[in-house]
Amino acid sequence: MTAPNFPAKRNVRRSFGAAASTYDDNAFLQREIADRLFERLDYIKLTPDRALDLGSGTGYATRKLRERYAKSDIVSLDLALPMLQVSRGKLPQTPLLERLFSYLSDRPSTDFICADAESLPFASESVDLILSSLTLQWCDLEVVAREVARVLKPNGLFMFTTFGPDTLKELRAAFRSVDDKPHVNDFVDMHDIGDTLAAVGFADPVMDQETITLTYSDLKTMLRELKGIGAHNVLPGRETGLMGKTSWLKLQAAYEQYRADQRLPATYEVVYGHAWKPEFTKRKTVDGEQAIGLAEFKRMVQKLSRFEEIEGCKEGP
Repeated sequence: MTAPNFPAKRNVRRSFGAAASTYDDNAFLQREIADRLFERLDYIKLTPDRALDLGSGTGYATRKLRERYAKSDIVSLDLALPMLQVSRGKLPQTPLLERLFSYLSDRPSTDFICADAESLPFASESVDLILSSLTLQWCDLEVVAREVARVLKPNGLFMFTTFGPDTLKELRAAFRSVDDKPHVNDFVDMHDIGDTLAAVGFADPVMDQETITLTYSDLKTMLRELKGIGAHNVLPGRETGLMGKTSWLKLQAAYEQYRADQRLPATYEVVYGHAWKPEFTKRKTVDGEQAIGLAEFKRMVQKLSRFEEIEGCKEGP
């Protein structure tokens, strides 16, 4: 797997923070993909005590989790604080007195946390379900996968969507005619994602993908929509400042070759995946030996002790 060119965290935070007020007006595809992810969740029997929306943006998936799991604690986590502020404002507001007394009761909570997906501020084995829609492509996948595996309880579920390598392939090719600077994110192949999840201890990751093509009347409209959701170029080594007129005309001309039926296409390869954290997670060390964590070892010993007690009762005098 080729090492992807990761965008700098501060640039990602700044970009999505600036787009918080325009995100929902442009995130038609993002909502559609989240809906399709929840359709897949319909086939899974799970009632989490605590669920995490990882990379929650303006909270579309957070609200769907809140509706689906009325008795569960829901956590909405995002790197950009303005996104969380919009998300919180879209939930029905509980009166102040009721919120104060809720801390003394078992009433389910909805919490909003500004944090990095690569360094989750949760105790190990404290979450039953982690759902993430279109966030992993902005992160170091292996680091996030290890954090998710750490935070999930045994038999916990990780469900996600992300983009695959064919995403925005037309735009990537058109930019090559302008310069050799990076303009479009590197996206990880579906099979490499599955391999990464398995390597950090998830059991039998299930992956599939589909291609969705949006069409636009012109290139400027498409780029304006990408900027409106915060998904414009934040890669290291990018060209800063406005594009010159000559470069813009070259980019337009290069993209025009894809026009069909008077529309310009934008291809998105959407990857869907889910994986369970097994009760006992096995990982390989650099020398090929199997390694388990201390907490997992303790659970194994406790389970073995219970098994021996049961077997001892079966033998009798």
